Amino acid sequence: MVIYCHMNRLTQEGQIFTELIIEIFRLNGLLLEAGDELTRPVGLSSARWQVLGIVEHGPIPVAHIARAIGLTRQGVQQTADALEREGFVEYLDNPHHRRAKLVSLTAKGRKALDYVEKQQAEWANAVAGGCALASLRNTVEVLRRLRESLAQTDPSTQTNLRR
Repeated sequence: MVIYCHMNRLTQEGQIFTELIIEIFRLNGLLLEAGDELTRPVGLSSARWQVLGIVEHGPIPVAHIARAIGLTRQGVQQTADALEREGFVEYLDNPHHRRAKLVSLTAKGRKALDYVEKQQAEWANAVAGGCALASLRNTVEVLRRLRESLAQTDPSTQTNLRR
């Protein structure tokens, strides 16, 4: 595997973490492709599916959706607007904020999401079938800890990153 940084500056943990980042980038691309395939029959995409997956829990402002999935508010707004134009969601008045409308799932959105969730369950079972349950749980825990660590780290304050 090729690592795109100076290996002599990395600790062993830093080297393995860098390899993990590269694998996650590759995995992310494959997951987005798979998500697009799973959702295509009902007129969705991975991005639209992510938004519907948050909205299914109840009406929510676009900014809250963006925070929940780690995307920009502007990007989620564009996706929500497209979903609204196609009838998957609707905008409701927000009693707590005059301008920030709530995004709410429509019957069409619920039907599409039900289809996608069924397809995803079958796909996930098939993909994960070759992995030990303990390994999957450990991987989730490691990724969760790394995400929490990253959330508390400001890379712009790291002196080595400015060289």
